[in-house]
Formats: sequence, C-alpha cells, structure tokens
Amino acid sequence: MAYDHILIERDGPVAVLTFNRPERLNAFHNPLMHETLDAVRALDADPDVRAIVVAGAGRAFSAGFDLKAAAENPKAGVEDWERQMQLQFDFIMQFWHARTPTLSAIQGFCLAGAFELMLATDITVAAEGTKLGEPEVRFGTGIVAMLLPWVTGPKQAKEILLTGEDRLDAADALRMGIVNAVATPDQVLAQTLAKAHSIARASERSVTLTKRAINQTYAAMGLDAALKAGLDIDVLLNVGGGPEKREFARIRDEQGLKAAIAWRDARFRA
Repeated sequence: MAYDHILIERDGPVAVLTFNRPERLNAFHNPLMHETLDAVRALDADPDVRAIVVAGAGRAFSAGFDLKAAAENPKAGVEDWERQMQLQFDFIMQFWHARTPTLSAIQGFCLAGAFELMLATDITVAAEGTKLGEPEVRFGTGIVAMLLPWVTGPKQAKEILLTGEDRLDAADALRMGIVNAVATPDQVLAQTLAKAHSIARASERSVTLTKRAINQTYAAMGLDAALKAGLDIDVLLNVGGGPEKREFARIRDEQGLKAAIAWRDARFRA
C-alpha cells in the first residue's frame, strides 16, 4: 500500500500504520483521514493481519484535527459541517469497530481528535512526557467522538472536557485508565508491538469474538446512541459558533494559527 500521508509497514502478523505529517505534528486533514480509512479497511479484511498498531512520525502522535487546513476550506452551512464531522467521526471510530484488535503508541502530543482516536483503539501505550487532552471548549468547539466518559469516570471526564485540559501527563492518564501502560520514549513502540504480538499469538477466533462481545456490551449500554447525540451537538457548536470561536477564527485568519493558539492559551494561564 502506497500513500502520501501515512505509512504502512508489516512486522509479521502485526501491521503498523504511521501518521506521516511530522512537519504538521501529524495533524489530521481530509486526505490523511481518507487514506487511513482506506488502509484500515484493507488491513482489517486481510486474514494475515492479527493486530493493527497506529503511531505518529516525529515528535508527536498527533496534535489533532488540522485547524489550518480547516480554515483553508471553510464550511458553507449545516450540510457541509455534517459531512465533515461524519468523516472525522468515522475516522476515529474505525479503530473501535475494526474486527482486528487496534493498539496505539503515543508520544509528544496526543490532543483533541487524536486523543479521541487513541481512546477508540483497544490498547494504548504512552511515552513518558506525552501531553494529552481535549482543548475544544477553550475556543468554542466540541467533541467529535464523546468516548472519554465511557473510558474513565464521569467526574474525571468532566474535569478534562469542561476545562479544556490539554496538558494531562501520561502518569495521570494511566491512573485514570485512559492508557494501559507508560514507557520510555525509546521503548513505546517496542512495548506496543510486544502487546500486539501477544494478541497475534492467541486464538484468532477467540480474540475476534471477544472484542465483539466487549463492544456489544457497550452498545447495549447505549454507547452508539450517545456518540450519535454527541456528534449532533458538535455539528450545532460548529455551525452556530460563539464569541470565542469567532475570535479564534478572526485571529487565525488575520495573524495565523500560531497567534490564535497563543490567544487561546493566554486566557487560561494562572
């Protein structure tokens, strides 16, 4: 498989999908999302692939959805926003719904949409020093895939999401059950691959059906309906906007994304 924005490698029965936009901290834009959807679909259908590991090239797993690319392709109305949000939602949730177990090896930054994608994978190993979180409320937007309350407790989820926390460290994420393990930066991929190979050595039928049973447990508790309702709310937030979202967009358009992020972050310094 040859792609422009992701890399696909094989380590025996384990496939490694690497986001490959290091100059943009692997920010997710539409071409990358479409490539990833295509690649995961193919890998999930390949009987020789027993686990899929997702990683990021360079110094970050991903900074989330590409705000610069979004500014260059403004949305005209509700239907445009619905299409874009659905693409982002499907891009995240493919890792949850894949028949094949999915694992993520994260480092540097794992923020916003990337944080949600990490939550959608079955197992996560985080490098020491990784910064995680969801800053969306700080600039007037919302959560595409509201998985966090299903992964950790409601009070922890509300503290992260309602404050826009984006500097959660790997040790706290481990304590909250958001990640499975913490490794040194030079060992994070190796430890993730070790877990993937452990899965690959198990009975394929048992692993596949056990993942299905776990996911069906969450579906029975209302996960799918809750995520759909959350996505609808995110569309409303992006269509209607608000003063913070408009100011962030104004600064981004006039002074650049770096200035807009500086304005956003300055409002939350103690």
